[in-house]
Amino acid sequence: MNHPVNNPFKNTRIEFHILQAFPVTCLNRDDVGAPKTAIVGGVQRARVSSQAWKRPVRLAMHDFGAKLGVRTKNVASLIADSCTELGANDDQSIQCGEKLASFIADDTLLFFTSNEAKAFADYAKENDFEADKLKDKEAHKVAKKSLHPALEGVDIALFGRMVAKAADLNMEAAASFAHAISTHKVSNEVEFFTALDDLATAPGSAHMGSLEFNSATYYRYVGLDLGQLYQSMEGQFLPETIEQFTKALFIAIPAARQTTQSGASPWAFAKILVRKGQPLQIPFETAVKAKDGGFLQPSIDELKMWLSKQEKMHGSLFGKLGEYSYGEDDDFSIDDLVSSLKSHAEVL
Repeated sequence: MNHPVNNPFKNTRIEFHILQAFPVTCLNRDDVGAPKTAIVGGVQRARVSSQAWKRPVRLAMHDFGAKLGVRTKNVASLIADSCTELGANDDQSIQCGEKLASFIADDTLLFFTSNEAKAFADYAKENDFEADKLKDKEAHKVAKKSLHPALEGVDIALFGRMVAKAADLNMEAAASFAHAISTHKVSNEVEFFTALDDLATAPGSAHMGSLEFNSATYYRYVGLDLGQLYQSMEGQFLPETIEQFTKALFIAIPAARQTTQSGASPWAFAKILVRKGQPLQIPFETAVKAKDGGFLQPSIDELKMWLSKQEKMHGSLFGKLGEYSYGEDDDFSIDDLVSSLKSHAEVL
C-alpha cells in the first residue's frame, strides 16, 4: 500500500467528549453478569469497556455506506471460497485456503477483506492451486498490495489491525476509545424477578432469578487521528469517513440486555474539538454530586470547566482548530456537527 508522503493532517485529531445518561441498564457485563465497574478517584464508578462500544459503532457504519471488512477466525474458508470461484476443485480450495491463511493468522481473530481473499486466490491460481508452491513472503506481498481501506475495509483503518506473522500488514488504528465511566459514584443494584408458566397446574412461579443493574451518566472520550486516517486511506474519502464514523458514534449503543433493560438514551451533551497536539481526556477524578435533580448538569459544568482550564494552561500547545457543542443549542443538529467536522478534512 502506498502511503502519502506529505500528510497535511499530521498530529491533527477530532476529539469527542460525550455525556450520555442511562436509566436502569446493564450495558456491559462482567464474567458473572454484573454491570462492569471501576474505582476512580477512590469511589466506585459504572464502566462500559471500550470494546463494548467499538463493535456497535463499527457495525453501524455499514448503515451509513461504509464498506467494512470482516473480523473472523475463518480466514481460510474465505480464501477457499475465492479459490473455488476461480476454478479450483474442493480439495485444492481447502488446501490453498488453509496454507495461505496460516501465513497470516493462527487461531486468532483477524480483520480481513474480500479483496485480500481474491488476491490470495489469484496467487494460488498462478501456482496451479498447488498448496506446496505457495510461499509466505510472496503471499505477504500479495496481501500488502491488495489492502485499500478507502475502497474496502474502512474499519481496518479506523480500528487497526495486528498481524503477528506479518508485521508489514499491521495498521495503526486512527480511532481511540476510552472506557466510558460514570461521572459520579455508582453502586450496582439487584432486581429479583419471577416467571410464570402459562400451562401451570399449580399456583406460584415457575422460575425465580436475579439480575444486577445500575443507572449512570457516562463520560465517553473518543479520538479520531486524522493524520493516521489520511495515511491509512491513502488520502482518499476522509470527509465521507468522518461522516460515517460520527453518525455511527451518535447512534450506537452496546447490545447487552437491550430487551429486558433497554438503554436507548442519545447523547445528552457533547463538546467536540478539532486540535493539533497531544490527546486530552477528562479524568473526572472527583465524582460529581447531584444538582438540580440529577448528575447531568454538574457533569456538563465540570466538562466545560476542565476543557476551558486546559486550553488556558496549554496556551499555544492546545492547538485548537475548531470547537463545537452538541446539546446546548436546539438549532445545532447532528447533521450540522457532521457538516462542520467534514469541512476540516476537506481543506486544512
